[in-house]
Amino acid sequence: MLKIESSEDQEYMKLKGLIKKNLGFNSEQYKDSHFKRRIDVRMRATGSKNFGEYVQYLNAHKDEYQQLMDTLTVNVTNFFRNSETYEVVEKEVLPAIIKSKSTGLRNIRIWSAGCSIGVEAYSIAILLHKILGNNFSRYNIQITGTDIDKDIIKRAEDAMYSEVEMKEVPADIRTKYFDYDGESYHLKAEIKKVAKFRRNDLISGEKLTGFDAIFCRNVTIYFEKHLQESLYMDFYNGLNKGGFFVMGKTETLIGPSKDLFKAFNPRERIYQK
Repeated sequence: MLKIESSEDQEYMKLKGLIKKNLGFNSEQYKDSHFKRRIDVRMRATGSKNFGEYVQYLNAHKDEYQQLMDTLTVNVTNFFRNSETYEVVEKEVLPAIIKSKSTGLRNIRIWSAGCSIGVEAYSIAILLHKILGNNFSRYNIQITGTDIDKDIIKRAEDAMYSEVEMKEVPADIRTKYFDYDGESYHLKAEIKKVAKFRRNDLISGEKLTGFDAIFCRNVTIYFEKHLQESLYMDFYNGLNKGGFFVMGKTETLIGPSKDLFKAFNPRERIYQK
């Protein structure tokens, strides 16, 4: 039976088209329920009663697009978030990677997917420095951070953080790895230089490969099930043999990848190729 779209459905589709055209943000990969909740935040903020009114508001107020992008890619994050996970990463995952590089080329490649403002990438870099100490410079460490929001990537590259983002950072690490100017914490150059950031759409963007570990935490929960399955396979294929995949505590492996990955620490959602 042919489904007849309501005017609300039509306005919603028009809005998604505008978002893709003006922001390069492909909403098709997200669950409609999540996407509509995010849009509703901006509709309330602009006094728009429905999708049609919000489309009119966007057309009349081009600066609203950046507000919308910030809401769609909401970035609530801080250093060493979920400390139990980072404890396993520091004591087991990173030492295993380092041990595997004991002979030959000492290249360590790690991907922070959906990197937001860079705190995950830099948290990993700090842990590597803690473990390696004076040997840190003897390794070719490349941490790649990717996100869909170019403004967020700029913030990651600047590596300047507020007290909120630093709330779980111990005093000794703050002193050793950051300079404080009275307002913001600036990450020191030795750590900052090992991380590079770039825009990448996890679903439709370039497929990245050759990593010793991939971190993608609390990102896939917003995607439809079939896209989650596809993404987990992309991560599996993106890892070197024996590489680690770290996902969010609320996320679960589904699809073919569930049988390909082996559990390394299932409580912390850490798996190995």
